[in-house]
Amino acid sequence: MGLLRLVICWILVGAAAHAGTLTQAELARRFPAPLVVGEKAADVPAWPLFKQNGTKTELVGYAFESADLAPVPGFAGVPPNLLVVIDPKGTFLDVAVLAQHEPVFVEGLGEAPLRDFLRQYRGRSLGQGITVGGPGQLDGVSKATASVRIINQSILSAALKVARAKLGFAQGRDPGRIGRVRADVFAPMSFPALVDAGLVRHVRVTNGDVERLFAGSAGAGLDAQALAHPDDVFVDVWVAWASVPAVGRNLLAPRTWNRLRGRLEPGDHALLVMTAGPHPIAGADFVRGSVPRGIVLRQDRLPVEMRDLDLEPRLADGVNLPVGEILLLRVIAQAGLDPARALDFALPVTRSKGIVYPERITREIAFGYRLPDAYYAAPADDAPAWQASWKARRVQLAVLVAALALLGVALWQQRRLVAHARRFAWLRRAWLLFVVGFVGYTAQAQLSIVNVTGIVQALRAGRGLDYLLFDPMTVTLWAFVLVSLFIWGRGTFCGWLCPFGALQEFAGLLGHALKLPQLAVRRVLDARLKRVKYAVLAAILAAAAWAPAQADKLVELEPFKTAITLNFVRAWPFVAYATGLLVLATVVNKAFCRYLCPLGAALALLGRVRLLDWIPRRAECGAPCQTCRHRCGYNAIAPDGKIAYEECFQCMECVVIHASDAQCAPRILERKRERSIPIVAVDRRA
Repeated sequence: MGLLRLVICWILVGAAAHAGTLTQAELARRFPAPLVVGEKAADVPAWPLFKQNGTKTELVGYAFESADLAPVPGFAGVPPNLLVVIDPKGTFLDVAVLAQHEPVFVEGLGEAPLRDFLRQYRGRSLGQGITVGGPGQLDGVSKATASVRIINQSILSAALKVARAKLGFAQGRDPGRIGRVRADVFAPMSFPALVDAGLVRHVRVTNGDVERLFAGSAGAGLDAQALAHPDDVFVDVWVAWASVPAVGRNLLAPRTWNRLRGRLEPGDHALLVMTAGPHPIAGADFVRGSVPRGIVLRQDRLPVEMRDLDLEPRLADGVNLPVGEILLLRVIAQAGLDPARALDFALPVTRSKGIVYPERITREIAFGYRLPDAYYAAPADDAPAWQASWKARRVQLAVLVAALALLGVALWQQRRLVAHARRFAWLRRAWLLFVVGFVGYTAQAQLSIVNVTGIVQALRAGRGLDYLLFDPMTVTLWAFVLVSLFIWGRGTFCGWLCPFGALQEFAGLLGHALKLPQLAVRRVLDARLKRVKYAVLAAILAAAAWAPAQADKLVELEPFKTAITLNFVRAWPFVAYATGLLVLATVVNKAFCRYLCPLGAALALLGRVRLLDWIPRRAECGAPCQTCRHRCGYNAIAPDGKIAYEECFQCMECVVIHASDAQCAPRILERKRERSIPIVAVDRRA
């Protein structure tokens, strides 16, 4: 029966990891009347939402689960599952949590900050470059930046799949990656040269062209002037990307150009629209600063709002056009307008038929505009979504890489490092302070058994490990630790890079300063207690493979999330547990690391394949000298002098002793022999 339960649990967990859980009935409960939930689409797992409006049934949007479309694993190795609703224009109506296993949101911060984060999607369009952090973007969650970046990627990827299948979005567009206008490209150009280069788009529409738009509809033949003079100009339009320096500086008067630059925020765009002819773009009732209704901009079939900048633009000397209207329109950065893609403009033309309740018939004069390649920096189409995380933390990464390089060189040159015992002690304390302050609390790079369980669950479900790259600090530290495992063993991380381990070491120093009695664990009991961490590791890994919900609870044996990630801001039982371990460390040297730490157990197992026995030994070590063994706070030295590297924390106390003329007993004896005066027999007969 026990095996049967495990098999059933495996199947259920696998199903939950690969597919959504909502049914049409459940969605109907979530979206009650007047909304109606339609049948699940055949081409994409999304439910249409309808609303009865008089005699018509209107499409309100589509509801879908992110796990069905973009199962991006979180740091527990299990993808978050979000209920996402978008309207027919690609605007988010709602995003809600269905299931998530992110460690920081399970017990740490709780789900409230995640729900607050998700509320920011409401009203945002898929056409925007929606990212986490930065001006006008989504506000991240402190202590959970990498997790919300993964969630954002899952939401956008899922929503884009639905939008492409059901809303006609362009294929392949990732709203997080767009081109950038090149501000360094400029050359004086005349107006005809601007037109010839494609920097200014000119469209002339005649009355006959407009009449053909209405042909076959109720609006045909309603404009007598157009019928009488089909070759007359209906509207002349010139459109240019005015915020591009090569365009704006050549088209606009210097004062207008300078005012325009001062009005634009980083990432904003300005478009210049000039018209001539009887058809107005703004019209007599146009209010400055508002959105003109006479011209529409779309990109990838999504509408993009253009708002008047309320400037009185003046054209540069030499630009002589018979224009009647000149508008400078701003597109804000949040709209995600992409200079690398075509702009689709339309001029709506409306005709009315009837007198009392006239029928209004609208057609659009459509034309395109594309910025030439030389005037924008193309987006890196192959750049993965996680790359933004690395760019955002490049300064911290530089500090971490430099620190790790320094540590690697120092450990490799250990003889020079320990040459002066007192200096080494202070250098080590300064380093551990850096580990706590920067690696732990600033960079949030505390390695955890959660990293291991996440990998187990992701591989078991057949998913990739790309999600790890959303946390560059942790990835960088793991890379160094894995290399150090094969050189020195477990001790490099546990003794030099673990923030919670450093906290315990400082707690031990405090205990000595307060002259607290130190509890020496007998060697036999110590050996038995050290096996506990391996049992804890086995239980956590088994749960990660067969019962993830239990794994989420078992990993709380680690106090890292409480003490480092959440800075002790958590429910009191977790704070009491983490604090208790630090108090215990004042009288028992790093008790958690030695007896309970599952990550330490995993590193100890991997570290058995190290290349070096890096601790120097003498023939006298262990027989008869026992100085290092008695001084080792981890009981990692056997009576015969053999080092148990899997239990060594690389504190280097024994290396300091080995190099010291004042502490190493064999060296002390050698020096005494060197200073002794040999006894020479005297020949009295001489």
